[in-house]
Amino acid sequence: MARLPSARGEISAAVCAALDRPPERRPALPDAPAVTALDPYGDDLHLALYTCYELHYRGFTDVDDAWEWDPDLLRLRAALERRFLAALREDVKVPGSAQAALDGLLLEPADGEGVSHFLRDEGERWHLREYAAHRSLYHLKEADPHLWVIPRLTGHAKAGMAAVEYDEFGAGRAERVHARLFADLMADLGLDPSYGHYADAGARQMLALVNLMSLLGLHRAHRGALVGHFAWVEITSPPGSRRLAQALERVGAGPAAVHFYAEHVEADAVHEQVVRHEVVRGLLTDEPQLDADVAFGVAATDWLEERLGQHLLDAWRAGRSSVRVAV
Repeated sequence: MARLPSARGEISAAVCAALDRPPERRPALPDAPAVTALDPYGDDLHLALYTCYELHYRGFTDVDDAWEWDPDLLRLRAALERRFLAALREDVKVPGSAQAALDGLLLEPADGEGVSHFLRDEGERWHLREYAAHRSLYHLKEADPHLWVIPRLTGHAKAGMAAVEYDEFGAGRAERVHARLFADLMADLGLDPSYGHYADAGARQMLALVNLMSLLGLHRAHRGALVGHFAWVEITSPPGSRRLAQALERVGAGPAAVHFYAEHVEADAVHEQVVRHEVVRGLLTDEPQLDADVAFGVAATDWLEERLGQHLLDAWRAGRSSVRVAV
């Protein structure tokens, strides 16, 4: 379990203060109107939402498990979700169909100026440490948000999703669980591999990405968007993972660090085909009305990833750290 993160504004402070007490001795939580004034991509909203969601994963040290389904906290979480989703619906340009969205992922930018390109070509060890600290907020629970969609699928989509998740969870071998492999990567880079350790260091752009996964996974109504999000992850992973493995080799990182991304080059190339032909096609055969939702999941993930990438590159090219707290 992780400790409660440090607040980043009034709403996240109120959430953390409440969770620090038993539910029956709670202070008053903010109401929905207080959320409408928040930046939908800001630190305060996303730290508050991240904290609420973590109650559905491993929870926090010394936080009462009863908070997970507390009605007042769920009402606040719902208001935060509405604010975030409404902004995404307005800001993200969604292709005309799920197929168009997926086809767009096959074309990498010609300029080669993405984060993985930077890390491969000129990244230093400290850049890779920061990158791993940010990504740890997801990779230490890799595949967990996507598992929630399996009971909401049928037929080919359910079977395909379960097959990919089986690989993500080590195919029955604890030492091969992908979250464990990422913890080994962190240890090789001299980082603390404890779950949630770098929540205070993580940028709001990374919190938003993790929150999108949790939001889509927890709501059956967003099952199509969750499948679109998962497709984005699996389709874009192999080329980026290859560059990251090369970056880690170049800076002399340990074998466990290189192995994590080398493993994803091979595994996700297979997963891409399963997700395309079994999960997405199976879902849309069963529920064709979800086509626009799948496209939204792909596009929203891509848009938030670009925001994170721009934050990292802006900081690193200026010689600045990208994390909020030194790692």
